[in-house]
Amino acid sequence: MARLIPLFSGSSGNCYYIGSKKSGILIDAGRSAKQIKEKLASFDIEPSAVKGIFVTHEHIDHVKGLRVFASKFKLPVFASEKTILALRDMEIHDGSFQIHSVENKIEVAGITVKNFKISHDCADGRGYKIYTEDERVLSFATDLGFVSDEVFENLCGCDFAVIESNHDVNMLLNGPYPYMLKRRILSERGHLSNETTAGLLPELVKKGTRRFMLAHLSSENNTKELSFETSLCSLKMAGFEENKDFTLNVSPKENINLESVIF
Repeated sequence: MARLIPLFSGSSGNCYYIGSKKSGILIDAGRSAKQIKEKLASFDIEPSAVKGIFVTHEHIDHVKGLRVFASKFKLPVFASEKTILALRDMEIHDGSFQIHSVENKIEVAGITVKNFKISHDCADGRGYKIYTEDERVLSFATDLGFVSDEVFENLCGCDFAVIESNHDVNMLLNGPYPYMLKRRILSERGHLSNETTAGLLPELVKKGTRRFMLAHLSSENNTKELSFETSLCSLKMAGFEENKDFTLNVSPKENINLESVIF
């Protein structure tokens, strides 16, 4: 069975490995190539096991190590067409690695990946729906200002879902961020709050998705405990029982404790 390993998550960098020790894919490469390699090694995964990198969007916390890691290990990279153009403008895609459009479904290392549009202040962000060889399904949706019908449909009925729970609204409003940045985060092209995600999860449980990982938590405007408790409370108030009707995890900022999920 496939494993989901959240290597890094949050504003300081995002990178997830999906697959087995022998082969898999990365979602984003938002830390340095050295850090990604070292974190994979802590799980006994060689860089050669990575068969491709899927980019959600071009913000630096998702692509910081992309150019070096992809070129050094000769990996194909996949992104939306507008994201590809943005990466070229940023000189991250400099011709040292192959990059391909995700407009159609992609098959890499026995894993089939489909994309769906997300709303974020970037060129053309995408979430990913991932089908493993043993017919398990994982949906990945972070960095989105609201949950569109398309996003909701792609989260329904999955074996596992990674969903953004970026900030607590009160912490954000009363925190040190400048007014315009607060407006951006709270907009429909910003990030999902704990409260929004907590309201979403019971609806997904009703649709058959029962295993969740909360991701992309803000270091300044959220805590792991607050994110978890907000969603847990919402699920319990809807009448669902933890570890019976659902499971709930929070992606670590940096995976020091070697956490992973088999799905």
